[in-house]
Amino acid sequence: MKTPAAKAAAPAAADAAAESASTLIDQRIASLGDWRGQTLARLRALIQEAVPEVVEEWKWMGTPVWSHGGILCTGETYKSVVKTTFAKGASLPDPAKLFNSSLDGKVRRAIDFREGEKIDEKALTKLIKDAVALNLTGKTR
Repeated sequence: MKTPAAKAAAPAAADAAAESASTLIDQRIASLGDWRGQTLARLRALIQEAVPEVVEEWKWMGTPVWSHGGILCTGETYKSVVKTTFAKGASLPDPAKLFNSSLDGKVRRAIDFREGEKIDEKALTKLIKDAVALNLTGKTR
């Protein structure tokens, strides 16, 4: 059984971890210094606008992760793409056909953003909100 002091420390530790993750994501964006950093920053802003209570995490030795009721998506950067992988993407409706990567998986789906491509912000925001709803209901297709 946790003591009252331990219970009070738990939220503080979670806040510190989120702040640390946010700082690491800031540093990743700054270190890229090119279109990939700009794209990752824009994706992050869209996620935060769609889900103001989103939690930022830093997992798997350096991957930005956004969660609310479970993992929503990741923000991976590679030489030629910025990839946003939705943890339960296979269960999300995608009428705008944003998913263009990891299409064969039974659970995840991803969107690869390439240099110069325009982000369909309206459709992506809907996908993010749908991912939150799916996490909160705990259902999959």
